[in-house]
Amino acid sequence: MAIIISSVNARIGASAEEIFQKALSKAGIRAKAECHIHKTSLDARKHDNIHYVHSVYAELHNESLELKLADKKPFVTRVENGGYVPVISDKKVSGRVVIAGFGPAGMFAGLALAEQGYRPLILERGQRVDERVKAVECFMSGGELDESSNIQFGEGGAGTFSDGKLTTRIKDPLCRYVSEQLVRFGAPEEILTKAKAHIGTDKLRSVVKALRERIEELGGEIRFGTKLTDIELSDGRVTKVAFEGGECECSALLLAIGHSARDTFELLASKGIFLEAKPFSVGARIEHLQTSVDESLYGEHAGDPMLPKGEYQLSWRNTEGRGVYTFCMCPGGYVVPAASERGGVVTNGMSEFARDGKNANAAVVVGVSPTDFGSGVLSGVDFARQIEQRAYKLTGSYKACGTTVKGFLEGRPSLDTAIVPSYSLGLIPVEYRELFPSFVTSMLERGLAEFSRKMKCFGDGSALLTAPETRTSSPVRITRTDKLCSLSAENLYPSGEGAGYAGGIMSAAVDGLKCALKLMETQAP
Repeated sequence: MAIIISSVNARIGASAEEIFQKALSKAGIRAKAECHIHKTSLDARKHDNIHYVHSVYAELHNESLELKLADKKPFVTRVENGGYVPVISDKKVSGRVVIAGFGPAGMFAGLALAEQGYRPLILERGQRVDERVKAVECFMSGGELDESSNIQFGEGGAGTFSDGKLTTRIKDPLCRYVSEQLVRFGAPEEILTKAKAHIGTDKLRSVVKALRERIEELGGEIRFGTKLTDIELSDGRVTKVAFEGGECECSALLLAIGHSARDTFELLASKGIFLEAKPFSVGARIEHLQTSVDESLYGEHAGDPMLPKGEYQLSWRNTEGRGVYTFCMCPGGYVVPAASERGGVVTNGMSEFARDGKNANAAVVVGVSPTDFGSGVLSGVDFARQIEQRAYKLTGSYKACGTTVKGFLEGRPSLDTAIVPSYSLGLIPVEYRELFPSFVTSMLERGLAEFSRKMKCFGDGSALLTAPETRTSSPVRITRTDKLCSLSAENLYPSGEGAGYAGGIMSAAVDGLKCALKLMETQAP
């Protein structure tokens, strides 16, 4: 066993040994200990006191002392095992274990099942990552949109074309396991220690490929370009699945379909699977020069090579409880065309591991709920789709709706700025009040004002807004029981972002893994 000593402040450039001594001294530990850095984050709230905050993993080889420290000191916690021990049923069930979707939830569910001998059949509507990259690059350069293989769909899921962020609000020992597996398949080792870890879209592609090859080595079968098209139900169980090119008897179906699988939501609703509308968010990407972000965060220290590229997370909530916040911040990144349906404009953010682009971008989005768009199970899907289609009509193409912050606030959309937009298909000046409902634009106005009090760059009228951002999370929840199965079918396991139970690579991977473990309890390999 071991402990983690948190909130260990250290100067920039401090050696590991110096950090370890500060941690042990803080905890009052005089005994010998084996230490390493657990997590590291930068505290830049005060420009005259920028420093790192570490948590230190320490093995004391004295369980009673570890228990005593964890009980007495609030900044000391005992380490839980980051792995898992599956409980595997000996009950034989006819049919195949099928996974629909090969994003983070599907990948980690598939890996866990394959490692235990289940040989899952994995269906992915998009293509392998190499073919998918070609389809995305074609669309980003003005070619045709492939509705099956794009930034939303394909090997690795939507996260493959993102910043590859691993930050999450969940506190689960399996997070460590997921990070270790990502390193095993080629991710940089630093993701094990950075509090705001990221892999970058360039490195994530090779990680995804290596993980897939491991599943295949273990007997798993992955069919790309193959969408789930139908399910058959009998006595509260899924008995058969149909897909492009065939069908098979099904012992269990794990849904890892992602937040943009709107046609699959429609299929499930038509089959009587219980779904419910859930809140999500819509808005725009805001683009600054990365140097402006760094100056806002670091002041006179901006440009110091010892400091990381500046990143932020901001939020504000009004008296009625509606929130506006920044999301998916991409230092040195790019705003990308992320449509998955013809006739609709969607934006997202992406960056590579080096984060060396000239601009920084983040979503600035407003929370919406069934009270805004209706309580029908697919009302949120319709709400987002209408915004996307309206954007397409306003621009006349897959170009995005653009304006400077100043143009937005004054109601006179303009692209008059020194910031070169990174959205490859181009921008058309659009009045956002024609694109979004008034409750969204009024919250965007207020959010920009509030955020400008915290960061100077948000008060810069030349900052660039690119819209719409509509795929922040799933507008649907495929509700499940405490056994992680659907309310409507005991062998149907909704998982990850598309099921409404995760938000990001890490939480989706953990959720997929948990669903796989529950599945193992019900049937033998």
